[in-house]
Formats: sequence, C-alpha cells, structure tokens
Amino acid sequence: MANKIKVMIVDDSAVVRQVNRATIEREADMEVIGVASDPIYALDKMKAQWPDVLVIDIEMPRMDGLTFLRKIMSERPTPTIICSSLAEKGAAATMDALAAGALAIITKPKMGVKQFLQDSGDDLAGAVRAAAHANMGQLNRRSATAGVPPPKLTADAMLAAQAASTRAMAETTDRVVAIGTSTGGTQALEAVLTRLPNVGSGIVIVQHMPEKFTAMFAERLDGLCKLEVREARNGDRILPGRALIAPGGRHMMLRRSGAQYFVEVTDGPLVNRHKPSVDVLFRSVAQIAGRNALGVIMTGMGDDGARGMKEMHDAGARTIAEDESTCVVFGMPKEAIKLGGVDRVVPLDAIPAEIVAYG
Repeated sequence: MANKIKVMIVDDSAVVRQVNRATIEREADMEVIGVASDPIYALDKMKAQWPDVLVIDIEMPRMDGLTFLRKIMSERPTPTIICSSLAEKGAAATMDALAAGALAIITKPKMGVKQFLQDSGDDLAGAVRAAAHANMGQLNRRSATAGVPPPKLTADAMLAAQAASTRAMAETTDRVVAIGTSTGGTQALEAVLTRLPNVGSGIVIVQHMPEKFTAMFAERLDGLCKLEVREARNGDRILPGRALIAPGGRHMMLRRSGAQYFVEVTDGPLVNRHKPSVDVLFRSVAQIAGRNALGVIMTGMGDDGARGMKEMHDAGARTIAEDESTCVVFGMPKEAIKLGGVDRVVPLDAIPAEIVAYG
C-alpha cells in the first residue's frame, strides 16, 4: 500500500518494542521503520529516515522522553504518542509531555505489560492514525504560546429515559457550558480556560484521557487559570467559576436537583470507543439543561460528541464548533457540523469570548 504511515518506536523495554511493533505492522496502512531502546539511538536512526509518527516512553536511559520530545518539537515537530506507565510519577511526567506537544497517551501497567498492550492494540493503532493526520503547525504554535472497529455502543447505554421531574427546566438562573475534546485537546483546553475570567456559568469537560492522568491535568490547569479547575467527583455541584473535568475511565453526566445542576460520575461501557465519552455528557446536558446550556466541541479524531451536540442544539442550547483552521485534528467538529448541530464555527482564539458572552 502506497504512503503508509511510517512509525518509530522508542522504548527501553524489549517487550514493549516487540508488542507495539507487531500491533502496528498488522495494520495495512502503517509500517514500523525503526525501533530504538533510547532517544540517542533513535535520533541516529532518524537521520536516515524520518518517521511520520513517534511512539515513545518517558523514562529511558541516556535521554529521558520529555527531553527528547522537546528537542523534536523545537527542531522538527513530529506527531508523538506517549506510551507511559500508570504510576503517579510517570503520570506527572506525561502531563508535562502533553504540554510540550505530545498528542495522546497509551498507558501501560507495571505488571502484565505484554498482555495489556496486546489487548489495547486497537487504541494504539487508532492513536497512530489520528496522530498522522494532526496539524502539527497549529499544535506547535499553540504549545509555544501556552502558559507552561467493533460496532459502536451509543450513549443510550448510559442514558436511561429520564423521569419527567429530571428533564430540563424552561428557565433557570444556573447555566452550564459543556466542552468536548480529544486529540490536541489538552493544549486547546489550556488555551481556552487560561483566557477565561471567573465566568458566571459552571463548566463541565470531557477530554479523552486515561485514568490517573485527568487529575494531574486538572491540577495543572488549576494552577494556570482564574477558574477553579479539578477532576470531577460524583455529586459535585456545577458552580460559576468552576470547571469540572470528567475522570479518565469514568463517564460524566449532568443531573438536576430542583434548579441546581450537579454531575454524576459513573462506570459503564465504552461509548464511541471512549470512557469518558463526549456523547454521554452532551446528551445528558441536552436532556437536563436544554436551552440553559452552551455546547463547545473542539479538536479531536472521530465523531464522539457529534450526536450529543445535535441533541443539545435541538433542545435549544447554543452550540459552537472549533474551526478547521485551528484544529489539530478536524474530526469531531466536522462530524457535528455535518449533522447540523452547530450554530457557530469559530477559531480557537474566539472560543473564550463566546463563553464569556454566554455568561
């Protein structure tokens, strides 16, 4: 097949290199052009042939993955996926890597790595495919200005019919801004949230990210923003000036008690191959908040959130999609626009003003 995606794997574990190579090479549109046990060796190999996508670890000998990533991004920006441990130390370094321009995280446990990577092969292949289509020029500009398959399940699996008493109120003083992002979204969210004042609407966010990483991501944003930003806990109230990020590995839905909104954080099946899923959040917002909500869909691969945004639109909510010109991957916004669920399409730097204007 012509124009295969060329992948370089850099990891000090021979098992990880072997399994990830086998995973990638079974895909008809991908090929592994090299593997390396550390970044120094990788850089030497890359002189002969530069990859379209890098898959790297963080903790490696001679040069750590974060230093390697920063070097690559400053000299020749290349789509990069982090294959990192779930350990807290690893999670902290991986958050720094996302801030430096990495596009996605594939997690690996301390034990049973081979089986885990084999089981998550589709995730790796999907991440490589998304990374290969990334707008690195846009990502690089954003990083430079930053503050530091199987049939799809649908959101119906999570959203049982709501009782009449929990449906949207026609009008309430509490309002909600719901944001959904995926590939490139960590940098996009930072660009938006750091530019917001202490707005009058509560914010709920789904960013596709594995468990243990969302808490550190929220903590990092909290240190950069005027808003309070934190990982959502079950029962958290939606409050002005507060942004709640759905925990990795859990769905987040909007609920109502009287005129007040709160979140339900719960387990459940993958929806559109994701947990948390943007569709689950957006469809719950459509049902519970209706016209008292603003929906924002930003950069990301696939179509998660498109149907949910259409339901928000049909329920009277205002809806916004990020313009292709600023998306790292124009997948999720494109699908939402195609379904007719988007009121306005604006570039990333205009989204904070839209949120402020909403209230």
